[in-house]
Amino acid sequence: MLKDLIKNKKAKIGIIGLGYVGLPIAIEIAAKGFKVIGIDIDGERVKQINRGSSFISDVESATLRKYVRDGMISATTSPAQLRSCDVILICVPTPVTANKEPDLLPVIQSTKWIRHHLRRDQLIIMKSTTYPETTDKVLLPILEESGLKVGKDFFLAFCPERIDPGNKRYGVINTPVVIGGVTRHCTRIAAFFYKHFVDSVHAVSSARAAEMSKILENTFRNVNIALVNEFAQLCERMGNINIWEVIEAASTKPFGFMPFVPGPGVGGHCIPIDPYYLSWKAREYDFHTVFIELSARINEEMPYFVVNKTIEVLSQSGVCPNKSKVLLLGMAFKRDISDLRASPAMKIYEIIKQRVGMVDYHDPHVPQLVIGGRRVRSIELNKKTIRMYDIVVILTDHSKYDYNFITKNARLIVDTRNAIKDGPRVFKLGQGMKR
Repeated sequence: MLKDLIKNKKAKIGIIGLGYVGLPIAIEIAAKGFKVIGIDIDGERVKQINRGSSFISDVESATLRKYVRDGMISATTSPAQLRSCDVILICVPTPVTANKEPDLLPVIQSTKWIRHHLRRDQLIIMKSTTYPETTDKVLLPILEESGLKVGKDFFLAFCPERIDPGNKRYGVINTPVVIGGVTRHCTRIAAFFYKHFVDSVHAVSSARAAEMSKILENTFRNVNIALVNEFAQLCERMGNINIWEVIEAASTKPFGFMPFVPGPGVGGHCIPIDPYYLSWKAREYDFHTVFIELSARINEEMPYFVVNKTIEVLSQSGVCPNKSKVLLLGMAFKRDISDLRASPAMKIYEIIKQRVGMVDYHDPHVPQLVIGGRRVRSIELNKKTIRMYDIVVILTDHSKYDYNFITKNARLIVDTRNAIKDGPRVFKLGQGMKR
């Protein structure tokens, strides 16, 4: 019956969590003719979606408005709507605690909502990034408290999200998806559903394999970013080697090398989080992911490295750091988006504020933010304002920035993204101090 509903596009799709993952998926599913109902605990977000107003740069408000107006997308704070859904996607956050341990409370609460409204012939797909065995050992026991049996009465699978905010080339539709079910039948029905709105589906043998594939993808990036960040620190220590020149040279090799670049740290929801999910789970098996944990630590220390470099540039230029005025450019975790999740720029703001006289920021995509419990607004960037600051620190290389203008008017520049050509007042990450 469920396959027939999906095939005829009569299946109603429920999405728990309407953030950076849930909302883009809702749009693409609705575009293929399925009705979507989103459930979110944020009442203001629900109202905004029902007005057709998007808060995510990857989703155009005009597009969202069309589907809301046509009755293809609606949002609610009521989990009771889950009973009417044939397919339910869990797209809630999976953060870590202050002790770097997994915080699955949003996932557990979502699963309890589903259990309370679970009925036969429902497909539940976990999309939130997590450690291997979460689907089998956390979600499944909760759902089977209903008395229904997986693979027979309902179906459960894991399909990792692969949303890359701001990526204009790869989106929900043309990025292959990985699917692993708790049973073979669960895998087949989940893959059948996804084939109705994405280009490519890769089925694996289990939910555990799918969960581990997502962790591998992000840990791969984390480890390689850490490697090049450590190279950048060594180049600075040596004083006469430019890491950006080194990367460019190494990239000429047509095989056996993949370029990664240094920066002020790593951001977004997944890459800073996933290594800790994996290392926490590994300890259950008396296994210690030393290499992975070390890479996470290197990347977490980069904001301190950037602040220390900024203080050093100020001091060597004859400016007293604790009386200096500092301007940070770019607070989002990557270029041309407004996403602040785990952004290293936020951490840099908090650290440097304790060591300088004044700190402000500008970001064309982030008009205001809350940091340290205080609301801060982006300054206006013009010739008069930029000349007020003793130093400008480029943390996110947004394409809207006029780097010639910045170079011409800033007194000193610390460039963590290689956004500016060399100059007498430009100090790059991974390049020793000018003597």
